[in-house]
Amino acid sequence: MEYLERSYRELHRQDDLVHFQVAVKETDLDIGVRKERFSPELVRWVEDIIRTSRQPLEEYLKRDPQFIKALTPHPLLPDAPAIVQEMAQAAELAGVGPMAAVAGTMAAWVGKALAKRTRDLIVENGGDIYIRTNRVRTVGIFAGKSPLSNRIALEIRPNQSPLGICTSSGRVGPSLSLGKADAVVILSPSAALADAAATAAGNLVQAKEDIEKAVNLASGIPGVTGAVVIMNDQLAVWGQVKLCPM
Repeated sequence: MEYLERSYRELHRQDDLVHFQVAVKETDLDIGVRKERFSPELVRWVEDIIRTSRQPLEEYLKRDPQFIKALTPHPLLPDAPAIVQEMAQAAELAGVGPMAAVAGTMAAWVGKALAKRTRDLIVENGGDIYIRTNRVRTVGIFAGKSPLSNRIALEIRPNQSPLGICTSSGRVGPSLSLGKADAVVILSPSAALADAAATAAGNLVQAKEDIEKAVNLASGIPGVTGAVVIMNDQLAVWGQVKLCPM
């Protein structure tokens, strides 16, 4: 699997927002907020939010190490914290292991906290996005070496947000995918579910003939509102998705 520097982050950045990066251990976020809301104090506050969000997950993983290895839905200990429950519930709906939802879940937890300070925001975590917006925005799609990569974008309307936009790829990035799609993009009000569903749909794609199967799988997951599957020069779309040129 190919790993690229995070140049794809340019595809979701917005001119009217200030974008900054915050990294705490494996959590590496690119965050956009309204310009008047940005401050060095906000950056420090986001760092604290990330640590606070990660702590119960990290502590849980020490007690339930199989949680991190599971590739299928995993039963939880009775006292599992809320962030772990959210990941597990999303994974159950999508039929994958709970860590498939970790990046989208973390983006959403930080985004929901930030929403108390800014009306418009984008939180991106390894290609998984949580967005709240009061204006129409475009988010570009990076699909590795596909000829469609960096050429098409999602148009996101205010009435769709808050929204999770999560991407799985069998060819680019460090995250586990059992498939060979250049990009599987899933939309859902739940970023955790979008992340898990992107993994589930991506796992199906071994050849061009499978992109329709992947879209059909995504469409059958309760809570998923849209899907885009790209392999080489082929594309399939379902749901509340409006594509536009970059």
